[in-house]
Amino acid sequence: MKRFVIVFFSVVILASTAAALRLVAQESQPQVVTISAKRFEFTPNQITLKRGEPVTLRVSAEDRDHGFYQKDLKIDLDLTPDHASEVTITPDKSGRYVAICDHFCGSGHGNMKMVINVE
Repeated sequence: MKRFVIVFFSVVILASTAAALRLVAQESQPQVVTISAKRFEFTPNQITLKRGEPVTLRVSAEDRDHGFYQKDLKIDLDLTPDHASEVTITPDKSGRYVAICDHFCGSGHGNMKMVINVE
């Protein structure tokens, strides 16, 4: 009986430890925000992030080469239709930041912007 109790509590402790490690691993993964670029817009055209929390921006081009640039948040991605580009950031200041396409993509290129709000 004593042996059964020791084995039982050992299994409970191991299972609890494994569950806690999985939870920590999930919490340490940054949130992923998916953004698409196509002539002459980003979708979504506005996102809200939390100050101090890491986030991965996964940005893809749907139709041609584009850029995704925001100086203050240190984002500078080259986008091609054949794969998504990613950057992980941790915004440290609240504010409204405008990201632009910095690769000329046609007559509406100057209006290709999106807003990144950091709260």
